[in-house]
Amino acid sequence: MSSPTPPLAQPTPPLTQPAPTSVGGILRQLGPGLIITASIVGSGELIVTPKLGASFGFTLLWFIILGCVLKVFIQIELGRFTLARGLTTLETLNLVPGPRAVVSWLLWLWAIMFIATIFQIAGMVGGVASVLAIAGVNLPTEIIAIFIGVVTALLLVVGRYRFVEAASTWMVVAFTLCTMTAVIALQFTPYAITLKNLAEGFSFNLPGSFTVAFAAFGVIGVGASELIFYPYWVLEKGYARHVGPRDGTVAWAERARGWMRVLKADSWVSCAIYTSATIAFYLLGAAVLRAKGLDVTNADMIKTLSSMYVETFGAWSLWLFLIGAVAVLYSTIFVATASNARLMVDALVVFKVRTFSAEADRQRMIRWCCVLVPAAWTLLYVVWGSPVTLVFVGAVAQGMMIPFLALAALWLNHRRADPALRTGNFWRACLWVSAAAMTAVGLYQVVTTVAPLLK
Repeated sequence: MSSPTPPLAQPTPPLTQPAPTSVGGILRQLGPGLIITASIVGSGELIVTPKLGASFGFTLLWFIILGCVLKVFIQIELGRFTLARGLTTLETLNLVPGPRAVVSWLLWLWAIMFIATIFQIAGMVGGVASVLAIAGVNLPTEIIAIFIGVVTALLLVVGRYRFVEAASTWMVVAFTLCTMTAVIALQFTPYAITLKNLAEGFSFNLPGSFTVAFAAFGVIGVGASELIFYPYWVLEKGYARHVGPRDGTVAWAERARGWMRVLKADSWVSCAIYTSATIAFYLLGAAVLRAKGLDVTNADMIKTLSSMYVETFGAWSLWLFLIGAVAVLYSTIFVATASNARLMVDALVVFKVRTFSAEADRQRMIRWCCVLVPAAWTLLYVVWGSPVTLVFVGAVAQGMMIPFLALAALWLNHRRADPALRTGNFWRACLWVSAAAMTAVGLYQVVTTVAPLLK
């Protein structure tokens, strides 16, 4: 088991302080959830969710909402442990009992998923490159992808937490406004959504083919990557630093409960935002793409997706879609790159590859990884292409990892929860329902996707 490492991007000594209690004070402390919201509403919402709507119509609306809400319980549980112990996600997962080879078996599964998510980011880079090509950038998409990689690396090398938080917040605002406006305008077109459509969406039916639905479940809402990312941003925002080292005192318990309320508010506010955006993308796909008999494929991805806006607003809205698509996809690229850079540095410590004697050394390595990660996903897109396929590689890997994260969260809640932050029976029941749903979907994926490959 690795020794705890200091929180990321915190060069100053721990500074404890009580949590705000007013609504305004709590809102001013939100941030980690907004960062991962910018990551969440990306390929899953723009590519996978409309594809799901095009394939099955309104039938799976309930499934989309459930997929967004259920995973928040796991997110909060992982955040709770980080808040109390000051450990990163990888350090936490390394505590999970079971076989070990240098590190816990769960971290080796994470390493596989981590590689697959680089494929997913590469697919999103292809999406942004395609959007910019349609917008008039007269360059091969491969050259555009390289440019995106260079810009992303430069932005992250010079930026820190506040820059990432501010940039993510503005991108969240941009794509949310574009999508919500499109859904409202849809009601004044032949593709207007009716009460019958909504009733169908809550009929709780499942399609015969569940593969696309599973892929969507893996990336809509808080995906496996975001569940792992979230505690890192909780640390960088300072929640755990404000709570202070766990000393068993009454003062520590009060601070921990106070900042836990802030963390929950942060998680649920972000859930409301990305669930609304996800529903909007799904409704656009179900109403427009399904009615036109269109599917989202590698060859015509952007052209097909843009029809959701063009059929709603008219031909002029192609530009509105292009702006929204760039905001949606690039926000995920940006945040996922920043988060994966931190994960890579943490992995070096947890896997006992190297240690950092000072926080400055860690920050220097993070900056190097902010260059390495864009280089990796740029190379993948240039060599492979096929953005939809690349996205689905990451989507399936995330979907398979989610059940293990859910089981880890259950173990933390039952075996490692601090008495001051112990949950009630209702919360624990919701956590069990969430874990059961994620495990069921994960087993389905193993049976339908992985098992045939072993024959």
